[in-house]
Amino acid sequence: MVGGPKIRVAKAKKAFAGIAESSGYPFAVMPSAKGLVPEHHPRFIGTYWGAVSTTFCAEIVESADAYLFAGPIFNDYSSVGYSLLLKREKAVIVQPDRVVVGNGPAFGCILMTEFLDALAKRLDRNTTAYEFQMQYGSIGWSVGATLGYAQAAKDKRVISCIGDGSFQMTAQDVSTMLRCGQKSIIFLINNGGYTIEVEIHDGPYNVIKNWDYTGLIDAIHNSDGNCWTKKVRTEEELIEAIATATGAKKDCLCFIEIIVHKDDTSKELLEWGSRVSAANSRPPNPQ
Repeated sequence: MVGGPKIRVAKAKKAFAGIAESSGYPFAVMPSAKGLVPEHHPRFIGTYWGAVSTTFCAEIVESADAYLFAGPIFNDYSSVGYSLLLKREKAVIVQPDRVVVGNGPAFGCILMTEFLDALAKRLDRNTTAYEFQMQYGSIGWSVGATLGYAQAAKDKRVISCIGDGSFQMTAQDVSTMLRCGQKSIIFLINNGGYTIEVEIHDGPYNVIKNWDYTGLIDAIHNSDGNCWTKKVRTEEELIEAIATATGAKKDCLCFIEIIVHKDDTSKELLEWGSRVSAANSRPPNPQ
């Protein structure tokens, strides 16, 4: 959701804050609407201003499945020369006196405050969460965490991205997942080693014995329980596997092994690794 400057004339500040709170969706503000939305809110993601947005804000907004703009003004300044990467068919535009849904009809004589208040009551709250562990460097955490989260939140489906090195620490927890009838989706990133550690300080100790991970899960499964495995090597195969895991195999524990080149890393990891290495490889403090 993105708040625009016409929230002021519609006197809809409270209504926008209300739908932001009740829905649990992330929200941003257009530059000309600064101060009209609660920027201290934990779901606030920054100023949406195309190519000069707050870091990552534009990526979040423009990659969303749908977006609601409340009171926007799209001119050459606010759109950075009409360069916003928005798709009209994914947008709901709420103006002070009308609502436009995608490429469909415009509904007139609808007040923004009344529309936002009514919509807030009908939206299911977004309870999706993202969990990530780095602060105490506990490699192998994610497999056991997947087991625990899935057991505690049985009304949800846990989706995990796990590196091969981490998985080798606690792979046996998949057996308990199957015994408990869990339906998580596990993406196993097989790049043949501790790639994050390689980018900090390379050495032979970062190379691990490669396993047949899908074969291992098939052995653990042993035709007892609901389990589906797939090994993929291309983007097309991955897309097909995701479609299967979320469709025909949605009631199974799904294990997708993704074969990745050992040097296929992001520029962010390269930068992070070089800086951590510079800090960690300094001589010991004589104190």
